[in-house]
Amino acid sequence: MRRETDFVLEQAAWPAMVLEETGAIRRYNRAALQAFGPLEPSATLTSLWAGESSAVETFIVDAQGKACPARLRLANNAQGDFIAHISRITREEHPYLVLQLFKETGGQFPDMVIRQSESELKKTSVVEKSEAPPPRTPPAEAPFLLENSHWPALLVNRNGMILKANRAAVQAFGTNIEKGGAPFGTLWMPENKQTAYDYLQSSNETPYSVHLRLKTGLASTYSAQSVRSEDTVVVVQFFKTSTETPATQASPFNAPPPAGLGTAGGAHAEISSAHKQKLECALQLARSVALDFNNALTSILGHTSLLLSRTEANHPFRESLAEIEKSATKAAEIANDLAAFSRQEKESRVQTAGNLNTLLERAMESFKGEHPSITWSLQFDRKLYTSSFDEAKLQQALSKIIENAIQAMKPDGRITLQTRNLELTEPTQDCNAKLSPGNYVVLEVSDTGEGIAPDVLPRIFEPFFTTKGRNHRGLGLAWVYGIVTNHGGAVAVSTKVGVGTSVRVYLPANKKVVRDTKLSNDELRGKETVLFVDDEELLLTMGLMVLSSYGYTVLTAGSGQKALDVLAGSKAKVDVMITDLVMPGMSGHELSERVHALSPQTRIIWASGYPRNQKDQQSENYLQKPFTAQDLLRKVKETMTE
Repeated sequence: MRRETDFVLEQAAWPAMVLEETGAIRRYNRAALQAFGPLEPSATLTSLWAGESSAVETFIVDAQGKACPARLRLANNAQGDFIAHISRITREEHPYLVLQLFKETGGQFPDMVIRQSESELKKTSVVEKSEAPPPRTPPAEAPFLLENSHWPALLVNRNGMILKANRAAVQAFGTNIEKGGAPFGTLWMPENKQTAYDYLQSSNETPYSVHLRLKTGLASTYSAQSVRSEDTVVVVQFFKTSTETPATQASPFNAPPPAGLGTAGGAHAEISSAHKQKLECALQLARSVALDFNNALTSILGHTSLLLSRTEANHPFRESLAEIEKSATKAAEIANDLAAFSRQEKESRVQTAGNLNTLLERAMESFKGEHPSITWSLQFDRKLYTSSFDEAKLQQALSKIIENAIQAMKPDGRITLQTRNLELTEPTQDCNAKLSPGNYVVLEVSDTGEGIAPDVLPRIFEPFFTTKGRNHRGLGLAWVYGIVTNHGGAVAVSTKVGVGTSVRVYLPANKKVVRDTKLSNDELRGKETVLFVDDEELLLTMGLMVLSSYGYTVLTAGSGQKALDVLAGSKAKVDVMITDLVMPGMSGHELSERVHALSPQTRIIWASGYPRNQKDQQSENYLQKPFTAQDLLRKVKETMTE
């Protein structure tokens, strides 16, 4: 227990102790020394207790995981009231308790008891009992002292990178902070008076009310208590606090419920029930809006992409059609986000295996026409490993990286897009990105722009931080970081002022090569019979026009029962059925089962405006609405060649 990095609360402004489970005090910090004076080697928590000694055992149990009041004897024989938090740790299979004591006002413990010279304090700054058992040698990677606390705690360096996060922090803020290397600023909400960077640079020994972004994307209010463990490391703990508590009165303990409201039954239960009903109504409305919006966008995208495929490059309407398609694609991203938000299942967004060359090239194409003076260089590995990804989200991230590269350059600059395979046999670090051993696909976007200043580089992933002026929200790279880390990947940025910047995206990959081919218009044609099933007339019309114009025989049905009637009455064999999953009367799943029973040779393609759920992961023949004409034709062709 002697390592400096092991007892991260040594310099805390509030008393902190390491106890045996029996209550024996094994170690205490400088603030505890000031409050209680030098303790005897045999001192226990009971010897400091101002109440009945029998209450100590109950207190040790009650204070684990929640705030509990404690009255202790001070060095001047007075009594002090504290709010206590206890967390449990294990060293070499031996259990210990970490006790932290805060003043009831939420402030730091005042310097009111013992006046000692700095030299005396340095001699006893971290007090370890002389009669304590011989210290155990900690492992090479000593566990975070607050690993098992029931409140979020982080170890952060002065540049804003999270070094360690305890379990409660990972549970609250997401797994992207679990391995370290994540920017502290990604948790910071814009409502905070200080920026995340300024907070870490300041000495915040008193509680500070902060608004943090949870893993769900929603905000939550905490009381932050921080302390410097070393010159370059800050320990930050977050305690739940009432949102009505003013920042100057922020309490580092759980606020009690308002007077007159119990934790169960009565007015509080009625309020909770009413709130739950309102939330459910809002989610239901969001689901309905997302579904209708996606159906309308599917019709727009289908017709627009069909016209684009039939329009000459120099046609005067082509540019307008391309703008319509681009706007509809952006609207589709919003609709899918709304649909994902409205779902209660956590697996709402599903990642499917694919080739990232196509995705990166598609992101480039959306900018290429708008910036003809930029030179584009493609250096793709044509035997790229397979990676699993959410196509819409990752396309959004890559587009944002390219957009930043364009904004950083003069009109005649160069952007290089690269992909390559990477196999790591040992942990590796690329700038701020920590990579575990394994296989990766690397996507790199390099520009010949101005580069990023050294003082700005540590903050580039911080939400709402921007150097581009008031018209920019500063969400670009923070959004990129969130998307990539949610894929289990990492983002590295290297730069040189006046030379340019490179952004590297690392995504976990399988050592399996996906064929990287594009289908021409002629290859998209077919002669098979397709049954298109959807309860939206707009989509039936679009599907009929697109597929029939490419040679397919198309049958349509507005419901599951009508589809069965069409299938039974059709003289021709139905090769492929495309069915919406959410329809009144008979769902797409039920229809698929009945079609398989009637016509086992018929291939099934599922389509839906809702994000893909766990049940639908069984099939790769899935069309996420909204889709383009090319998406539809390509999926039919792939299904027929399986």
